[in-house]
Amino acid sequence: MSEERLIDMETRIAHQDHALAELNDVVTDQQARIIKLEILVRSLAERLASLAEAAQVTGVVDEKPPHY
Repeated sequence: MSEERLIDMETRIAHQDHALAELNDVVTDQQARIIKLEILVRSLAERLASLAEAAQVTGVVDEKPPHY
């Protein structure tokens, strides 16, 4: 194998390692965002459920506004 070809292969591997590290950083960041969003959605779902339960207890009914 020629010296030039070996250098070319080493350069490609170095670029691939760099790209892989960047992709790993992106995936790690996205996973952290997904976890935060899951927590937020769970919190909102619990809040919505408690509001719906409170509406049933107080007898609040969805009525059409008077202008209909």
